[in-house]
Amino acid sequence: MTSRLQNYLPFLRWFPMSGANLRIDLLAGVTVALVLVPQSMAYALLAGLPVVYGLYAALAPVVIGALFGNFHQLHTGPVVMLSLMSAAAIAPFALAGSEEYIALSILLALMVGVILLIMGIFKIGSIVNLVSHPVMVGFINAAALIIGLSQLRFFMNMPNPGTGGFTTDISTLLSRIDQAHLPAIAFGVTTILIMWVLARWLPKLPAVLVAALFGTIVSAAIGYEQVERPALERIADPQVREKIAAFSATNAEIRRLTEQGTAKRGALRQAKAADTPVIELEAMRAEIHVQEVRVDFLKKQNNARRLDIHAQPLVRVPDAGGASFYRADRLPAGAAAQEGTWRFQSIRDGQVTLAAGGDVVGAIPQNLPSFKLPKLDWNMVLALLPAAFVIALIGFLEATVVSKTLAAKTHQRIEPNKELIGQGLANFIGSLFQSYVVSGSFSRSAIAGRVGAKTGLFAVISALFVLVTLLFLTPYLYHLPQAVLAAIVMMAVFGLIRISPLIHAWKVQRSDAIFGIITFVATLAYAPKLSNGILLGMILTAAMLLLRTMKPRAAVVGRREDGSLAGIDGANVEPLGRNFVAVRFDNSLTYLNVAAFEDTVLEVLARHENIRGLLVIASGINEIDASGEEKVRELVQRLRPLGVEMMFSSLKRPVAHAFRNTGLDQILGEQNIFPNKEIAIVQARERFDREPA
Repeated sequence: MTSRLQNYLPFLRWFPMSGANLRIDLLAGVTVALVLVPQSMAYALLAGLPVVYGLYAALAPVVIGALFGNFHQLHTGPVVMLSLMSAAAIAPFALAGSEEYIALSILLALMVGVILLIMGIFKIGSIVNLVSHPVMVGFINAAALIIGLSQLRFFMNMPNPGTGGFTTDISTLLSRIDQAHLPAIAFGVTTILIMWVLARWLPKLPAVLVAALFGTIVSAAIGYEQVERPALERIADPQVREKIAAFSATNAEIRRLTEQGTAKRGALRQAKAADTPVIELEAMRAEIHVQEVRVDFLKKQNNARRLDIHAQPLVRVPDAGGASFYRADRLPAGAAAQEGTWRFQSIRDGQVTLAAGGDVVGAIPQNLPSFKLPKLDWNMVLALLPAAFVIALIGFLEATVVSKTLAAKTHQRIEPNKELIGQGLANFIGSLFQSYVVSGSFSRSAIAGRVGAKTGLFAVISALFVLVTLLFLTPYLYHLPQAVLAAIVMMAVFGLIRISPLIHAWKVQRSDAIFGIITFVATLAYAPKLSNGILLGMILTAAMLLLRTMKPRAAVVGRREDGSLAGIDGANVEPLGRNFVAVRFDNSLTYLNVAAFEDTVLEVLARHENIRGLLVIASGINEIDASGEEKVRELVQRLRPLGVEMMFSSLKRPVAHAFRNTGLDQILGEQNIFPNKEIAIVQARERFDREPA
């Protein structure tokens, strides 16, 4: 009874808990929490969300993942890969950081949770095998590169180019490096150095927390953030003012079109339910598509306009009334902005945000996430479904890889189907408390493993630390520079890049390595839509598997000097007999490859004209289906009138069972079925090679 309860409530395995284990879990929980808080905020920015949603994702999902997950040391919560994939999935439908964007991010988490739960309930955890190791390595390498370089704009304190392409975004930023904010770069570089030095020389210290604390203290001390919000009319330069006004108007148009698109998708769903004629439905789809293209164009146009405005520094000039106006500071081409110059950040309700310093985390709501059902828009559910499936698959793969890697040291048994339930509940219940998509974190789980966490209680303790942070400590995070968070993300992802597995795969099976490389290139090309890259890799892998099944390896065998059997072509040996040949067929005999089996037999007959016996060494045939049985029957009946007997040796039990059930063994004859290849070879020589050749 206890064992059955533990299957449904895995956390019951934590008890009874000794005092020693409790102390270790407490230490592990606090240690992980010191990394979790800054990491979760950094990953939220990567997902296009306010930093507080990273903290929300570090609450309920962490607790639920620990209570219902299978592996004790797995820490569930916001992770870098899914954060970027979430942003890529939502970006076509809403402006980053907007209310609609946040709602869709939470809806996506709900969908991912449902998909994982369905997979867990139906026990299809083996779906992880759809992605080969080289393809996964190629995807992770490309995704790590994309994620790391996507932080370059925070590192430089620049607006997002938003061109729609990864390479064009990076090249645009690099072409404007003269506009980079030097203090922001200094914060980023210092963060990387602190984390590298501590990881190398003081690995027990929470390097992420130390770097975040250092950055926050220095930022507050030097007044790193310098922001003013004058009315648009205070911008004295007419050209700059007009561009800002156009930026504001275009943003309003994007919001209007986005709201219209949501309404039109709802109307389309209702029209489908009302059996509207197909021609009208197609017209509605075309209208929605045109609108989506228009929104995408306006977004890119406004992103370019924002970069253009940002490139023009402004200087503050006091007027006679004690207020200030801002005029353009015309700099020579290629010259850096002077100290004290202001750059455009955003505009809202006629108030322009100008900054002379760097971007910081800013004010974080000092409260806990409330229970709230995600807004269900079925049109958006359908639109996000492909991305949700890929995110669920990648998230589960990530959690499984983390668990298996750490379980190799603890010898705990990993049950993928139970982990599906844990990860599914973490996303599902997390979405009810305003969390975006989550998965198992390698870095935080590795910390827990290094400290020696005994149960999932350590994760619950880390979530309690986040709860305390949300209630009491958020004001102290105000001055944390975004460049510091960008550096934290960079350090996390660049460590994931590995080349050696692809080199090793090349030595084993070149096609696998090639598919890994293609996945890498495709993921970069499709960025930020990362899912397309790994889907292509999965399709190529499945196609190759299908091709290998359709064209299995088959060879006429002979005997080497050491007595072993080998293909006569590759090993340069003679066939086993003068009047009979032995063929090894290395695959199950199914409808996919019966044509290849027939071609092999006919090719052997054409190549060896005088043979009277054909022995099929069937040790590699694990199963046979109806098409395979029918093809064997047909070949036996075709060859016998030609004076050629077909024989089988080493039949596996399922194949022998199929032969008996269908009567194929009677058609072959008992004298043509042998328990092993050696007996078959001896008897075939006696039957067919007694007469002189």
